[in-house]
Amino acid sequence: MAEALLTRTSTALGSTLRAPRSREAKLRLAGFIVLHVVIIVGAIVMFFPFLWTIITSITPGASLTNTPALIPANPSLGAYERLFAERPFGQVILNSLLLAVITTAVQLVTSSTAAYAFSRLPFRGQTAVFGVYLATMMIPLQVLIVPLFVELKTVGLLDTYLGALLPTFASAFGIFLLRQAINQVPRELDEAATIDGAGHFRIFTSIILPNIRPALATLVVFAFMGSWNSFLWPLVVLRSPEL
Repeated sequence: MAEALLTRTSTALGSTLRAPRSREAKLRLAGFIVLHVVIIVGAIVMFFPFLWTIITSITPGASLTNTPALIPANPSLGAYERLFAERPFGQVILNSLLLAVITTAVQLVTSSTAAYAFSRLPFRGQTAVFGVYLATMMIPLQVLIVPLFVELKTVGLLDTYLGALLPTFASAFGIFLLRQAINQVPRELDEAATIDGAGHFRIFTSIILPNIRPALATLVVFAFMGSWNSFLWPLVVLRSPEL
């Protein structure tokens, strides 16, 4: 009798404990489904303009005024053929890629070394210099176009790759980003390396850089996309069609 009562009590207690867990599992599942539905809908909304651009590009000109359709009645690659036949579009893509890669590589070097100096090499007026450098982020490119143009014309760098690249080699944002990342690296690692006889260059290359790889990857993305999307400055500096 006692054993039967104990069994029923245990069963009831187990059911009581399982009920909240079951409700929590259902709520988590519902939240998971809602979240992924929202993500999928958002992805479709963001991807649709790109898809529509592709559809429009293969739609013959005579059909553009007709009722829009996801699959054109008579798709054609004529627009792409004219693009590559009438303009050096392939050369344009290669030039943009070259400028973006060089800008990204140089910004990685200049930003990481400057960030290391601001973080690990104290000097008089360091905070003020860093603040002034950050303040340059508030100056829009449009304000600098005329003085930069005059300066490049004076030194004979107009209509050259170097003239287009020079203003992009230093990045206040990159220095700020990497300095904050370097500040998170424990200084005890530097001290241990110094005891072992490492200098600043060895500490920078063997300790700092491996520990700030996520920040470096972030800078690569921002630098490359910024250079790739740049239009106004190259338009002002580069005049030759082949550039």
